[in-house]
Amino acid sequence: MTKSDSSEETKTARLLDGIRSPADIKALHEQELPQLAQEVRQELIKVLSQTGGHLGPNLGVVELTIALHRVFETPRDKFVFDVSHQGYVHKMFTGRLDRIGTMRQYQGLNGFLLRTESEHDCYGAGHAGTALSAGLGMAVGRDLKGGNENVVVVAGDAAFTCGISYEALNNAKSQTRRFIVVLNDNEWSIAKNVGAIASYLNNIVANPTYAGLHDKARRFVEAIAGPSAVEFAHKVEEGVKNLLLPSVIFEELGLRYYGPIDGHDIPLLTKTFEFLKSQEEPVLLHILTKKGKGYEPAIAKPDKFHGLGKFAPDTGETAAATTPTYSEIMGKTLAKFADANKNIVAITAAMPSGTGLGFFQAQHPTRYFDVGIAEEHAALFACGLATQGLKPFLTIYSTFMQRAYDMIIHDIALQNLNVALCMDRAGLSGDDGPTHHGLFDIGYLRHVPNFVHMQPKDEDEFVDMLWTIANYNSGPIAIRYPRGAGTGAVPKASPKLLEIGKAEVVQHGRDVAIFGLGNMFEVAEEAARKLEEKGISVALINPRWIKPIDLGTLEFFARSVEVVCTIEDHVLHNGFGCAVMEHLHSQMINTPVVRIGWPDQFVEHGTIPILRKKHGITADALVEKVLPLLKKKGTKAQPSAA
Repeated sequence: MTKSDSSEETKTARLLDGIRSPADIKALHEQELPQLAQEVRQELIKVLSQTGGHLGPNLGVVELTIALHRVFETPRDKFVFDVSHQGYVHKMFTGRLDRIGTMRQYQGLNGFLLRTESEHDCYGAGHAGTALSAGLGMAVGRDLKGGNENVVVVAGDAAFTCGISYEALNNAKSQTRRFIVVLNDNEWSIAKNVGAIASYLNNIVANPTYAGLHDKARRFVEAIAGPSAVEFAHKVEEGVKNLLLPSVIFEELGLRYYGPIDGHDIPLLTKTFEFLKSQEEPVLLHILTKKGKGYEPAIAKPDKFHGLGKFAPDTGETAAATTPTYSEIMGKTLAKFADANKNIVAITAAMPSGTGLGFFQAQHPTRYFDVGIAEEHAALFACGLATQGLKPFLTIYSTFMQRAYDMIIHDIALQNLNVALCMDRAGLSGDDGPTHHGLFDIGYLRHVPNFVHMQPKDEDEFVDMLWTIANYNSGPIAIRYPRGAGTGAVPKASPKLLEIGKAEVVQHGRDVAIFGLGNMFEVAEEAARKLEEKGISVALINPRWIKPIDLGTLEFFARSVEVVCTIEDHVLHNGFGCAVMEHLHSQMINTPVVRIGWPDQFVEHGTIPILRKKHGITADALVEKVLPLLKKKGTKAQPSAA
């Protein structure tokens, strides 16, 4: 190698490539850290353009993550990231840089932190608002064991729209003496943050006099009364603050407040963390960051780049969708219905774009409500609206609706209120993994009295179901529908009312009856074709209704065929197939029931085709399970004995 070649290699060598552990970050000179931050951003953009993922949140915490690893010692010290979708940089710094290209891919790195993935991931997450309570538990556990490690919670300002965050703050002062909370304020969750808390934080940020007030108050008192007058300094400081701004809520709850400071200033962050880890009281550091920093497309459209699929790194453009998603159809259809029905209102929990309700908001802004990441409040708020004769559509991902389960039973169902639960992302959510799969909602709703529950086989039927919901006034009603696009079935110009509890018999058959629920009806059709190729007569039923099941149709086919088969995008335990078996058993109908669904485990992340094949949610798996139960059937296509 020539000298010039060596110089060129040195010039182009990346600092990031030398990071194998947090110790390597500590070894860098301070002046090298901006270059490291730039390289991290370039790597994020390059990798996520191919894999998809949470780009905007991670671009915003690059400097923060560098500073954390400069000051603290993981895994001894604990970093608890709220939601943990902003943990990609942390993964790069903790021995996973060589696998960052596998992010959100089957058998690759998870898009969130996982305790099973690394010793540096002290707490797994996926839903907002969990970090403060979990972190406080870690701090108290440390105290009980006599340890001295640091517990640092990193929570975005959106987490402070969650009630659980305040439940934790209410207990922090009385339960531990050392606890560090970092409030990462970028004014966004997935959408723009809403409500009084967002306004409150903005007031702090917008008040230039407040910045640095702690130091000024302390220096003033020490100059007069000496360093020992700490308690007096606190009182003077509180008094001065009250002249400028309503008392800081975090200090009222017992956490010493510091900030706001620039969350992209590595030296300032580093010095501040060095100071905070020496404090013998719970503290909260308020930092200001820009979501998507360093990448103009992400700054321009922070909601789009919160989490997205593949994109062109130069422009940020994504491939144009050729088929509308269920979420888009939901928002547009509900907005259309609301034109004529003034009682329709729509509620989301910080997901206007994800649920499609942005379309509703544009047309009916006074009847659209984004309550922030507060699903429990959203459900109770819907109840209150329903008591006033309104028709609330509570539109929340299936996995997040679980947070409002108590309200679903004790408030919506018990009072038989006309609340509609619209559960987006029901079924497998693919690359997002187990925290986002909507595989449990049939199980958690089907045993609750007063509920009607349904799932459409395609987009046309989806609109019919939404129309049926809009015109249903006999109590709570729920609909589950998958992530992304469906079959491409174009909805009719005029939707029709569906008869509650009446299935659609698509074709009759003598040997096997397949009940294909919702988006699994396509798989049921494929399985029917494969069975028919073997000379087997197949009845094909679109159940539509999870509750009430069409018992007449079920009993008719169960008495007419040799095997009943159900297939659903839900766990088998307490699912649709389970309901079928229970009823047939109660009627002493002994026809064998083959159930196809997800196993009793948390399903990993990966593409839907890969995961369906692995776990046997396919037409071939259905055929394989049905054939042995048929009497002298399935021989047409069997190979002859050699």
